[in-house]
Amino acid sequence: AFGFLHQVVLLVLDIHACIAQDPLHFRQLVVFLVHNFRIDHSLLERRGALIIRRLCVLLDAERVYRELSTILEGEADLDFACVMVQALNLILLTSSELSELRELLKQSLVNAAGKDLFVSLYASWCHSPMAIISLCLLAQTYQHACAVIQSLVEEDINAKFLVQLDKLIRLLETPVFAYLRLQLLEPRQYIWLLKALYGLLMLLPQQSSAFKVLRRRLKTVPSYSFDGGNLKRAASGNPYSQILHHSGSQITEDGDIDQDNGNLQNGINFASLQQFKQMQQQHHMLSKSRAQSRNSSTLFLKV
Repeated sequence: AFGFLHQVVLLVLDIHACIAQDPLHFRQLVVFLVHNFRIDHSLLERRGALIIRRLCVLLDAERVYRELSTILEGEADLDFACVMVQALNLILLTSSELSELRELLKQSLVNAAGKDLFVSLYASWCHSPMAIISLCLLAQTYQHACAVIQSLVEEDINAKFLVQLDKLIRLLETPVFAYLRLQLLEPRQYIWLLKALYGLLMLLPQQSSAFKVLRRRLKTVPSYSFDGGNLKRAASGNPYSQILHHSGSQITEDGDIDQDNGNLQNGINFASLQQFKQMQQQHHMLSKSRAQSRNSSTLFLKV
């Protein structure tokens, strides 16, 4: 029965995809899809990955993700937007159908098309701190990942955040992030990557399995750099000491030591961190409003 239902879903998607070849119908299809996910969260949980992956195959992954991002950027239901973005982020990081999209994002700092896609997704990924951090690690915008991590406040680091962080740490051990792990062979060159990973480590409870996994990985970082065929030992043999040593330098992004360009790094205007803070402020205000409503209800019942 499950296999039959699976095939029915795929056939329906194939039909919708044929109709959605027209730009107007494509927009209507994606809006309709988001609407159905909004009113039925179980649909997103049970069939969301299947539906999104299939549409990405039929209608071009970049086109689908750009349209979803545009819709979710202005989503009024903030809780749903956060859940939807987290789902899209996980699909982006794990699905074979989106491998080309991942490769394009990895070139965000050197490729105009990659940069444009990164900026497009950033707008809606702001609904979720962990989604933004994941996107930055994928796009190799490590300094900005550090800025996001350091901007987190008490309200951000809750149980849901830690669950998402646990998933990310486990994904860092998969082939998708092999390039990132190999960059750790050059600790002098990838200062901001090290700082970002240490920042995530400090957010994790020490007794959690994710903390132990990430700490073991960071312990394997060599105390020297394979730079130009010559072994260059890091200060005091500790990769983290390089972060402290370079903290006042003019590094814009890893591997790009140049004049300070303020918020402009490799062509990407990271003043948009304000966009992330503003979006998170909306989420915080919603949480506080709910907490106040619950307190008021409790007081009313006691009276």
